[in-house]
Amino acid sequence: MAQPHPKQLLHLVFGGELTSPERMEFKELSKLHVVGIYPNYKSALEAWRAAAQATVDNAHMRYFVVHLHRLLDPEKDGNA
Repeated sequence: MAQPHPKQLLHLVFGGELTSPERMEFKELSKLHVVGIYPNYKSALEAWRAAAQATVDNAHMRYFVVHLHRLLDPEKDGNA
Protein backbone atom coordinates (compact mmCIF):
# COMPACT_ATOMS: atom_id res chain seq x y z
CA MET A 1 0.00 0.00 0.00
CA ALA A 2 1.29 3.46 -0.89
CA GLN A 3 2.41 5.71 1.93
CA PRO A 4 0.39 8.94 2.27
CA HIS A 5 2.25 12.12 1.41
CA PRO A 6 2.89 14.52 4.28
CA LYS A 7 0.72 17.63 4.20
CA GLN A 8 2.22 20.43 2.14
CA LEU A 9 2.60 23.62 4.12
CA LEU A 10 3.88 25.90 1.38
CA HIS A 11 6.36 28.67 2.24
CA LEU A 12 7.76 31.41 0.00
CA VAL A 13 11.28 32.76 0.54
CA PHE A 14 12.08 36.10 -1.05
CA GLY A 15 14.04 39.24 -0.40
CA GLY A 16 15.49 42.41 -1.73
CA GLU A 17 17.17 45.67 -0.92
CA LEU A 18 15.27 47.99 1.41
CA THR A 19 15.21 51.79 1.09
CA SER A 20 16.42 51.94 4.70
CA PRO A 21 17.27 49.27 7.30
CA GLU A 22 14.58 50.81 9.53
CA ARG A 23 11.76 50.57 6.96
CA MET A 24 9.93 47.67 5.34
CA GLU A 25 9.95 49.24 1.88
CA PHE A 26 11.82 47.71 -1.03
CA LYS A 27 14.11 49.93 -3.09
CA GLU A 28 13.16 48.36 -6.45
CA LEU A 29 10.29 45.88 -6.68
CA SER A 30 11.49 44.72 -10.09
CA LYS A 31 14.69 43.45 -8.45
CA LEU A 32 13.10 41.30 -5.74
CA HIS A 33 14.85 37.95 -5.43
CA VAL A 34 12.42 35.04 -5.25
CA VAL A 35 14.48 32.25 -3.72
CA GLY A 36 11.71 29.67 -4.07
CA ILE A 37 8.62 27.97 -2.72
CA TYR A 38 9.16 25.15 -0.23
CA PRO A 39 6.90 22.35 1.06
CA ASN A 40 7.62 22.96 4.75
CA TYR A 41 9.02 25.53 7.15
CA LYS A 42 12.26 23.63 7.80
CA SER A 43 13.37 23.67 4.15
CA ALA A 44 12.21 27.31 3.77
CA LEU A 45 14.25 28.31 6.81
CA GLU A 46 17.34 26.62 5.36
CA ALA A 47 16.88 28.54 2.09
CA TRP A 48 16.29 31.80 3.99
CA ARG A 49 19.50 31.30 6.01
CA ALA A 50 21.53 30.64 2.88
CA ALA A 51 20.18 33.72 1.07
CA ALA A 52 20.56 35.95 4.13
CA GLN A 53 24.11 34.72 4.75
CA ALA A 54 25.07 35.39 1.12
CA THR A 55 24.09 39.07 1.55
CA VAL A 56 25.23 39.60 5.14
CA ASP A 57 27.58 42.44 4.12
CA ASN A 58 24.69 44.58 2.82
CA ALA A 59 22.70 46.06 5.74
CA HIS A 60 19.89 47.00 3.35
CA MET A 61 19.21 43.44 2.13
CA ARG A 62 16.46 41.47 3.86
CA TYR A 63 14.98 38.06 3.20
CA PHE A 64 11.63 36.81 4.43
CA VAL A 65 9.69 33.58 4.84
CA VAL A 66 5.99 33.88 3.99
CA HIS A 67 3.61 31.16 5.19
CA LEU A 68 1.68 30.68 1.94
CA HIS A 69 -0.43 27.88 3.42
CA ARG A 70 -1.93 30.43 5.83
CA LEU A 71 -2.88 32.69 2.95
CA LEU A 72 -4.33 29.83 0.92
CA ASP A 73 -6.41 28.49 3.81
CA PRO A 74 -6.77 31.19 6.49
CA GLU A 75 -9.26 29.08 8.49
CA LYS A 76 -6.45 26.66 9.36
CA ASP A 77 -3.03 27.72 10.59
CA GLY A 78 -1.30 24.49 9.52
CA ASN A 79 -0.11 23.57 13.01
CA ALA A 80 -2.04 20.32 13.15
